Amino acid sequence: MKTLKIPEATIMRLSVYSRYLAEIDRKGIITISSGDIAEGVGVSPAQVRKDLAYFGEFGIRGVGYNVKDLHRNILRILGLSNEWSMCLVGLGNLGLALSTYRGFKERGFSITSIFDNDPGKIGMLIDGVEVMPVDRIEEVVSERQTQIGAITVPAVSAQMIADKLVKSGVKAILNFAPVVLNVPPEVELRNVDLSVNLEVLTFNLGGKMA
Repeated sequence: MKTLKIPEATIMRLSVYSRYLAEIDRKGIITISSGDIAEGVGVSPAQVRKDLAYFGEFGIRGVGYNVKDLHRNILRILGLSNEWSMCLVGLGNLGLALSTYRGFKERGFSITSIFDNDPGKIGMLIDGVEVMPVDRIEEVVSERQTQIGAITVPAVSAQMIADKLVKSGVKAILNFAPVVLNVPPEVELRNVDLSVNLEVLTFNLGGKMA
């Protein structure tokens, strides 16, 4: 049977919906319409309904969606019902910022190990996690059954780090280094190039200003 392919943009919007629903839930709101969600996150009501329809029927026509139930279902769809073990390699400015980012833990991502090659950083404690040398990646990540690795090292070192993470058994890599990485097809790879995103912004600004 052919599997329905979910557009990546839909998954990204689901993440936005879940954050908005969490905010609405904290305010004590019980039910919400697709129009309310759309207004809150900046898309159309039709888009909200289309995105949710990929995964089933969640609302009641004429009533709307139960906020808690919809939020819980979206978290389940995104795989956030469980906690994910994550390692961080590279404790430069970006790595340090990510290592102390509270949003990871709030969404179920727990940084269980941090690695760097700077002798001045090895042994430091970041939120209770000891910084270890890079040559311990395979040992520690495998031992702790870490599923996700984040790479924040210079481009020249990124492929070597990716290879170590793959050997250690990670299932997904979040790469912040400005370089194309080669990983096996069974390993999920997400590249986050901040410069590329800025260039998309300037392209769009240029179109508006032309």
